[in-house]
Amino acid sequence: MKITVLDASPALAGLNLTELERLGELTVHAHTTLEELPGRLAEAQVVVLNKVRLSVEAFAVAPALKLVTVLATGHDVVDGAAARAAGVTLCNVAGYSTASTAQHAVALLLELSNQVGRHAASVAAGAWQTRGIWSWAETPLVELSGKTLVVVGYGAIGSRIGQVAEALGMRVLPVTKTQRAGTYSLEQALPQADVVLLQCPLTPATNALVNAAFLAALRPGALLINCARGPVVDEAAVAAALHSGHLAGFATDVLSTEPPAPDNPLLSAPNTLITPHNAWATGASRERLLAETCANIRAFRDGAARNVVNA
Repeated sequence: MKITVLDASPALAGLNLTELERLGELTVHAHTTLEELPGRLAEAQVVVLNKVRLSVEAFAVAPALKLVTVLATGHDVVDGAAARAAGVTLCNVAGYSTASTAQHAVALLLELSNQVGRHAASVAAGAWQTRGIWSWAETPLVELSGKTLVVVGYGAIGSRIGQVAEALGMRVLPVTKTQRAGTYSLEQALPQADVVLLQCPLTPATNALVNAAFLAALRPGALLINCARGPVVDEAAVAAALHSGHLAGFATDVLSTEPPAPDNPLLSAPNTLITPHNAWATGASRERLLAETCANIRAFRDGAARNVVNA
């Protein structure tokens, strides 16, 4: 099989691709532009991609293509119906980054609470010597024990975060799409929240879920963390709540546009932490992603369906 990786960076950067090479004639591109796409699809039988978009027009210039496997759980970059109409199987990889994303969300929670990075940078800049006292804090330090964490989206990642939060002494209120025993609606949970953590999928119902009304339902001084998808948050509304002081802090790994436009209001908002969409990207997580992708291709070669999302 002729296997073409359209955008190996950052998902596969630095990984050993020997197993992928064993599966066929491998061509690897770090990035692919829209202009480069037709040439790179012309002879490909298997395409591996992460963020490159494949539309109806793309399948029209890929006569040999039989399989597309996405280096992610979300597969909206590929027109699944167009792939099916062209006789192309579409696969994804689910669950590979659960541990890493949960860990990152907890890191953001702890950074908002303890400001470890800020204080370490201050010490490195000489602030401890300047102050001349044995202990100090640039910002109020928040003890999480006894606080209430609302987790919006209580799937594999959300529930794992909840377990860690409970170990820290927090009370966890899960908010789920379908109400069941032990879960809460937003209306029930938000007024009780000290911290809200977003871990829900992006759907029409969750697009701009965090808007002015959502924020107004929170008690003054709450913290907000987003490790879901950027468009779940109305960024202007969150920036306004941070500037007013109603929201005490915001941490996010995702933005509505990535990389962000220079005028994104969150870039200049106070008490804001932004990481560059790398919650998923530990070495262990990316190794699992590669292994699962190889397994998808191997299964397809052997006539089996695995992680197919456009059957």
